[in-house]
Amino acid sequence: MRKHKGEHPRIGATDVVPFVPVSGVSLKECVVLSNKLARTVSSKLKIPVYMYEASAKRNDRINLADVRKGEYEGLKIEIESNPSRKPDYGPSKMHPTAGAIVIGARKYLIAYNVNLDTKDIKIAKEIAGKIREKDGGLPGVKALGFKVGGYAQISMNLVDFEKTNFDEAYREIEKWAKKFKVGIKSSEVYGMIPMEALVRAVKKSFKAKGFSSEQVLEKRLYE
Repeated sequence: MRKHKGEHPRIGATDVVPFVPVSGVSLKECVVLSNKLARTVSSKLKIPVYMYEASAKRNDRINLADVRKGEYEGLKIEIESNPSRKPDYGPSKMHPTAGAIVIGARKYLIAYNVNLDTKDIKIAKEIAGKIREKDGGLPGVKALGFKVGGYAQISMNLVDFEKTNFDEAYREIEKWAKKFKVGIKSSEVYGMIPMEALVRAVKKSFKAKGFSSEQVLEKRLYE
């Protein structure tokens, strides 16, 4: 971590380990597992651990962005001097190579990016500010503006697709993009996505009354 540089916020090499109740396990059980891992990581590896989301020990650590405030460089100083930045587990000192780590249980997160047809990163940052929850935007949406492959990108974490699904986020960005007089080049779901999110998108986009995951062929075959 002493030499690492990059665009994405981080406080450590691993940075974040989420426990997600995909199937056959509850969020509460994931909280228990996350604390078990935190104790192991802090005691065996001597890495400071911060708990977030459903596992958070404090309200100001529920949001991952709040835990990452100042990133590695800032936390490296504050962890030793600021009592409010003391980790939930482990030493109040950054690991020399691993930094710190955030662990917690959370709902399924959809990583979704929208690439604008412009190279002006300021527009991406402006739109990100309009749509993210903490600035009065869509509920459950975290968003940042980056430059990727030469084009402006709005990178999002949709932390609760039942509140704001990826199709709803797309339409909101499309609305703001038109106001800035730019188009959308493409969008991408980064990683896996729950079936229910796809079903919800179909129902809303096509007004498919009564449509459910029970009508998805593969789901019935694999049951």
